[in-house]
Amino acid sequence: MSKRQENVLLSMWAVSLVATLGSLYFSEIRGYTPCELCWIQRIFMYPLVIIIGVAYVQKNVRIAATTLVFAVVGGCISLYHYGIQKLSFLADSAPSCGQVPCTGQYINWLGFITIPFLALIAFFLIAGMSLYLRKTIKEEN
Repeated sequence: MSKRQENVLLSMWAVSLVATLGSLYFSEIRGYTPCELCWIQRIFMYPLVIIIGVAYVQKNVRIAATTLVFAVVGGCISLYHYGIQKLSFLADSAPSCGQVPCTGQYINWLGFITIPFLALIAFFLIAGMSLYLRKTIKEEN
């Protein structure tokens, strides 16, 4: 494994850790109750901290296929969640999300940054770095 691949793995781990700690901050410290879609996004983000952390210790860049799947699925959920928050035609047909509505916005920084947007950025970064690692693996072979 090259030093660049190692740094990419470390960066992926850092992004997943920051996203995980951020979601825990919003729910456990700020007291924001997560909606159902937020929980599903967490299901795809939280394991990445462990998966990528173990891959980094083992120097295993082949984990990129797995992280790509987690990031793409989680990112699609984040994109949909962000869409129902910001697009009225989607919000009108949004499913009921349990006790907390999925259309709610606990934060709305600069008029567009919401919690699902932050998750989407994290998933996007992880997916991009996963694709980069897959490319470097193919170039080595």
